[in-house]
Amino acid sequence: MKTIKGPALFLAQFAGDAAPFNSWDSITKWAADCGYVGVQVPSWDARLIDLDKAASSQTYCDELKGVAAANGVQITELSTHLQGQLVAVHPAYDTQFDGFAAPAVRANPKARAEWAADQVKKALTASRNLGLTEHATFSGALAWPYLYPWPQRPAGLVEEAFDELARRWLPLLNHAEDCGVDVAYEIHPGEDLHDGVTFEMFLDRVKGHKRANMLYDPSHYVLQCLDYLEHIDIYHERIKMFHVKDAEFNPTGRQGVYGGFQSWVNRAGRFRSPGDGQVDFGSIFSKLTQYDFSGWAVVEWECCLKHPEDGAREGADFVAAHMIRVTEKAFDDFADAGTDRAANRKMLGLD
Repeated sequence: MKTIKGPALFLAQFAGDAAPFNSWDSITKWAADCGYVGVQVPSWDARLIDLDKAASSQTYCDELKGVAAANGVQITELSTHLQGQLVAVHPAYDTQFDGFAAPAVRANPKARAEWAADQVKKALTASRNLGLTEHATFSGALAWPYLYPWPQRPAGLVEEAFDELARRWLPLLNHAEDCGVDVAYEIHPGEDLHDGVTFEMFLDRVKGHKRANMLYDPSHYVLQCLDYLEHIDIYHERIKMFHVKDAEFNPTGRQGVYGGFQSWVNRAGRFRSPGDGQVDFGSIFSKLTQYDFSGWAVVEWECCLKHPEDGAREGADFVAAHMIRVTEKAFDDFADAGTDRAANRKMLGLD
């Protein structure tokens, strides 16, 4: 068994224009001061990383790692959540998602998708240059607007959407193979890969590509009323990344999983800081350890109530308290009778 690495922090929710969140040097110092030993980096945020340079310059990547190390943390993974989202966008979401793209490709869905794919490809190359072996992303979505089967979906509609999604991602998965990097899709509502079944539909279409894997975030399963512990039993071989994010689901006589178009604080299902929700993290850490998960436990702060800096500092302590240092011996070794094959055969009546 392996001991999970951590605690680490996803920096996407913290990067900003005010110190200490506005530069790579200062934000890594702050993360280390909060108690983290790793950081997951949003590749779209130029305040923290120049993705073009990271994809083309080993010297630049070495400098990034050097600054982080000097400040007491290491880079755990790069993320292309925003760019991955744009690999596949249904027209219903064109306006909402255009802001994720470079200005030159906005209002041009074909150019935007090509730009997004190139961004993911650069991030995979940059991951290789940084010595990383996993990469976080979203799958994007073409079928998501048709999630609820009313009106009845036309025959073949979902199949066509997943065929196209696989067609767009397969070249990127092949590039990931060339880079020696696993693509970990966050299984997330709003993406066509939003639960185990949809992940399997996609995996079948990319012919079980070994680089197509999962980012496990139990908060999204709580809000779907999905068994997040059995999910680990089923998919542990494909789980390559782990977000430590809590959630709670408290349905009422007025609303359930769909939320009634309410704000996050007023929804039946809402995200919380680690330890403040309903997720059984003790069992999650135990199962991941049991299955030899060797990645990072990365806090993703998303809470409708708590201040982000409080959530970050508490999250580091929360992960540290849940880390399981694996044993190197069996607890009953003291009772080993020291028998051998001959004795075993005698006990079985074979001699």
